[in-house]
Amino acid sequence: MAKKFAELRAKMSPESQARAHDKAHRLMAEMALSELRRARGMSQEELAVVLHVKQPSIAKFEQRADSYVSTLRDHIRGLGGELDIIARFPEGEVKITNFGVFSSKA
Repeated sequence: MAKKFAELRAKMSPESQARAHDKAHRLMAEMALSELRRARGMSQEELAVVLHVKQPSIAKFEQRADSYVSTLRDHIRGLGGELDIIARFPEGEVKITNFGVFSSKA
């Protein structure tokens, strides 16, 4: 018979519970776009409506290894979030700010 997770967790030492909690947060902090969309409770069709594109565009974008920052920002906004680009160095982190709203002024 299967045991409830809460019962198993209650038998774990506090150290084991803390390690499991930390690992879960690390895993949630790193997701592919398709996993993020599903975690946000959206289908490709629903996101396509929000972004005013067709569903195959969402599927194609989620599989790409390379894309425009503006497209990625729109995708994240469509999921209800904001995109920040952070450069990490041994000395600390720097938020890159020149990827704001694109303006094509000639």
